[in-house]
Amino acid sequence: MKILVTGGAGYIGSTVTGLLTEKGHKAVVYDNLSHGRRDLLPAAVELVEGELSDRAHFERVFAAARDAQVPFDAVLHFAALIEAGESMQRPEIYFRNNTASTLSLLEAMLACGVRRLVFSSTAAVYGEPEVVPIQEDARLAPTNVYGQSKLLVEQVLTWLYRIHGLEYASLRYFNVAGAAEGPEGIVRGESHQPETHLIPLVLDVALGRRASIRIYGDDYPTPDGTCIRDYIHVADLADAHLLALEALNIGALNIDALAAGSGQKAPLIYNLGNGKGFSVREVVESARRVTGHPIPAEIHPRRPGDPAVLVASSAKAMRELGWKPQYTDLDEIVRTAWIWHQKRYRGAD
Repeated sequence: MKILVTGGAGYIGSTVTGLLTEKGHKAVVYDNLSHGRRDLLPAAVELVEGELSDRAHFERVFAAARDAQVPFDAVLHFAALIEAGESMQRPEIYFRNNTASTLSLLEAMLACGVRRLVFSSTAAVYGEPEVVPIQEDARLAPTNVYGQSKLLVEQVLTWLYRIHGLEYASLRYFNVAGAAEGPEGIVRGESHQPETHLIPLVLDVALGRRASIRIYGDDYPTPDGTCIRDYIHVADLADAHLLALEALNIGALNIDALAAGSGQKAPLIYNLGNGKGFSVREVVESARRVTGHPIPAEIHPRRPGDPAVLVASSAKAMRELGWKPQYTDLDEIVRTAWIWHQKRYRGAD
């Protein structure tokens, strides 16, 4: 297949792009490089620099491929702002970028006859879950603007599917972590500017780049008072995206829809996670074991919009897609991140 990967030069997008090329697909990356890097992409992958909001640019890209008789079969959409805390301070940029700009992409797809999309959504669409682990039919009530901006896209997709037949898979995943090496020798690990994600922040402390790790809230209704999250390794996440893409390509029938008696193809909605929840304190302890460093911690007030517990049930993805995460042990996830982190900050990557 020929796939356009938006945000494909970022941490997750480049990992998926590498896997696409490994599996023999033709990947074209569309990225403005604000959070991505060209050197994360295989040398043979074409990079189109552009803004997510630029519908006309997307239409030119799609039309050029069609005119060359190598049209795009689908889009994998990763491009987004992802910081929940920032979204509660600057909500307007999240609605503009994540929601409105995604509509520009969708309009271009419809105009040019590209009818399949794998959407990188988020577990933040659930907000504070009523039942853990979270099922795909759980109540959707985001507690932060980031989650709301993604949920709005899912709601748009529902209507575009009903009215225009746009086929899509929406993958709601949790905290992505770890590092993965592709067959081309490129190692891809988690790094953001500024960094706000827990595992790279903890590893920064181990490397002496930060004095301590901040724990935001120790009074949550959890066993140790800190937030619990479901961590998924980036390589496992990449596998799930390709499985969802293949399911769309073969015209997969949604099993739940069939069971309900509709007999019609339906959008594919999946939670992705390793099924185990780990608290902030447990992540810090894991990093201490893996790195051999003490890693001092400071307690700070809660951040607005942080749910106490987010843990996925991935049973549906396992059942329907045949997906099985390979990295379920927290220490192993942290270990892959630590190996990459040391190389990166010692100039070896």
